Amino acid sequence: MTARLLVPVACALSLGCSLGQGDGEVYSSRLRAAGCWDDSYDMRPDFFAAVPYRSTLLIRVQRGSDLQEVSDGLAVLIDDVDLIRGDEQVNKLDVDLSVGLPPGVELPGSPPPTPKPEGLAPLVHMALYLQRSCHNQNTVLYAVDGTIKFHALFSGDPNETAAVDKYTDATFDIWVGDPRDAGLGHPADAIPQELLSRVTGSFRFYFERGQPGQPFP
Repeated sequence: MTARLLVPVACALSLGCSLGQGDGEVYSSRLRAAGCWDDSYDMRPDFFAAVPYRSTLLIRVQRGSDLQEVSDGLAVLIDDVDLIRGDEQVNKLDVDLSVGLPPGVELPGSPPPTPKPEGLAPLVHMALYLQRSCHNQNTVLYAVDGTIKFHALFSGDPNETAAVDKYTDATFDIWVGDPRDAGLGHPADAIPQELLSRVTGSFRFYFERGQPGQPFP
């Protein structure tokens, strides 16, 4: 399975990275992760990172500041920051935006998910990674349905100086699951409802450009 959304997020790869000045919550009354978790789940995130690249923005909401590979967290990929922010007359702030799989998340030998009509394709993609809670399972649950609403969104400019344009504030209500549960011959988003988990929450933080991470001595 190709996983475009959750490539390792290292500040070393970005022009700027926020350093966790914010708060949020990620909660599920019953989180299903095969062989690992089948109970309520409360991440209690305390680390928030934003990695802008051209018109896209990758947000990481995480418990602790360790590497993604050994942490629990939520990855949020925004395809077009400018389209959501718009201007005072036309924007998508305070609007429920659909969330879905990003292009490239497919099961070998299965057809790709049915594309949405132009203008209805999800602008936001989310995935819950449980690399600490399920450290032996390499568990990643992708959002296949749901919504997210941005009340404010960082401009994506790593040199931004205006506080109002460095702020991100969002709430979400999504359904996540393991695309492998869709089964061979089915699109990756055709996960049976009984294997999906509802995850709700929010995150609020200010972007603060920091020093690039150093992945080697």
